[in-house]
Amino acid sequence: MAVALKLLPSLIGNVSPENVSLPELGFPINSGRNWIRFGSHFDHRKSKIGQKFKLVKAVGRLDETSSFNDVNGQADCHCTNGFPNGKGTFRKQMSTIEKSTNILWHECSVNKHDRERLLQQKGCVIWITGLSGSGKSTLACALSHSLHSRGKLSYVLDGDNVRHGLNRNLSFGAEDRAENIRRVGEVAKLFADAGVICIASLISPYRKDRDACRALLPKGDFIEVFMDVPLQLCEARDPKGLYKLARAGKIKDFTGIDDPYERPLNCEIVLEQKPDTCSSPCEMAETVVSYLEGHGYLQA
Repeated sequence: MAVALKLLPSLIGNVSPENVSLPELGFPINSGRNWIRFGSHFDHRKSKIGQKFKLVKAVGRLDETSSFNDVNGQADCHCTNGFPNGKGTFRKQMSTIEKSTNILWHECSVNKHDRERLLQQKGCVIWITGLSGSGKSTLACALSHSLHSRGKLSYVLDGDNVRHGLNRNLSFGAEDRAENIRRVGEVAKLFADAGVICIASLISPYRKDRDACRALLPKGDFIEVFMDVPLQLCEARDPKGLYKLARAGKIKDFTGIDDPYERPLNCEIVLEQKPDTCSSPCEMAETVVSYLEGHGYLQA
């Protein structure tokens, strides 16, 4: 079944020596032309309004195999009629991912490398994991402060904070905990793609869930930091009184008490603390910063 795309009269961009944009479709317009090439059949008229075009009518026909994926969401002005095969059609490359059907990945001309050069740093995810009370949130804030003082952009995704909004509909059962980590992993991936140093601070007790988040990013861009703190020390701190509630049976499935914590096997950084040897948050933050410096993440 053919699909006809019709553009009603609208202002579509400034005239310049460069290609100008067509927001309705995300296509550029060939500079110096009096029409928009869009498919093998079209009708066109143009009128000037100051330094702007007004498109009266432009109709292109796409067949049922149409997809913009082949040109990454943009028409190639060097192709015949603006289409890769010169016939006004695209090859269909739709995707189906779980419950999402007929979806298409659209690329932008500004990519991760461009954003990293702008920020003069490399986007990555620092995933801080450990028992409740091990100091994850404290380290995350200290690390963010240290990076900020160096002129580096970071953002903290704290386990409790994300449950105030993004993950407010999730419980602490095994299935919902896995979904909690998956969502945070996907958001962290977006921050890293934006060139930001994303600091995710969550208990994330299950190894397979952390590994799934690692797999979302290019090799090296997921930096797992394990807060290696004994349960006895975490329980002695008990900053939110959760261990006391768990011991009293008022909280179920609490990590370390009646739910397991799976230690990382191959994490990048281990920050070990014992009752008689506890580093300060600033000292631990500097350990992570040194890792970032040594692996080139603090420069474009």
